[in-house]
Amino acid sequence: MRVLFYGTPEFALPTFEALLERHAVVAAITQPDKPAGRGQRVTPPPVKKRAERAGVPVIQPTRLREPGWPERLAELDADIAVVVAFGQILPKAVLDVPRRGSINVHASLLPRYRGAAPIAWAIMRGETETGITTFQMDPGMDTGALLLSESTPIGPDETAGELSARLSEIGARVMIPTLDELDSLAPKPQDHAQATLAPRLKKEDGWLRLGDPARELVNRVRGCNPWPGASVMTPAGRLIVWRAAAVPHPGTAAPGTLVLSGPGATCVATGSGLLLPVEVQPESRKPMAWEEFLRGARLGPGAVITELGA
Repeated sequence: MRVLFYGTPEFALPTFEALLERHAVVAAITQPDKPAGRGQRVTPPPVKKRAERAGVPVIQPTRLREPGWPERLAELDADIAVVVAFGQILPKAVLDVPRRGSINVHASLLPRYRGAAPIAWAIMRGETETGITTFQMDPGMDTGALLLSESTPIGPDETAGELSARLSEIGARVMIPTLDELDSLAPKPQDHAQATLAPRLKKEDGWLRLGDPARELVNRVRGCNPWPGASVMTPAGRLIVWRAAAVPHPGTAAPGTLVLSGPGATCVATGSGLLLPVEVQPESRKPMAWEEFLRGARLGPGAVITELGA
């Protein structure tokens, strides 16, 4: 089939590769180049770089809702559009351009976790299973009829970045039979009463509320890795916690207080149990072990860590 591909980040690449091998990709629609890194150098998105190497035409619209886009896209004469983490909501006029409509590869088991950040929110809310769903797109936010899905367990220590890498490969695997069997698949309307939302993450979503149970804090640390990072304020400055573990403990120390648990393990008291940071990153420094940070900051039992914005 002649496929119009919409995608932007690394997550979209495995599906893009699968399409390049099996179909004629008539163009790659991706987000505009943006500043990135410490130097804020203008950087093309991963899909653009791969498309250019493959000789696929690249289109980078600022807003597909602007007039003229349906007509311009229609000139590509696509049979179908495949959308993977593109980054814009597509209006109906754009969705309807390909003869067979538009299909999305979404990183959740719909109707759960509709929205821009399904992987992060599934982890932060303590889910133990997620997956990939392909569905027929309509103008709503991930509300279209379901086609195929594949589930996968979420590892107890798996971060959003690690799970995203796995799901990107599963996404490609599910998209292949979705296109191959499109004529025989029976689209299934979603049960909207079962829907949950996964909105785009904000930096504030990574602020650790130390009065929450330790297990929930660990889930937030996992869900906010690699972005925006789970943060607290220490006497030595702001600290990002990249990895952590929950330690059962019946103590009554106030949340945020550093306490000893076992031989030499300095933990953070929470609303229930202890939080043991494993890998942390002080401001303007590289990631390091928690124990190394404590030594350098000269912090020990009795010191208090606070919440950002408190």
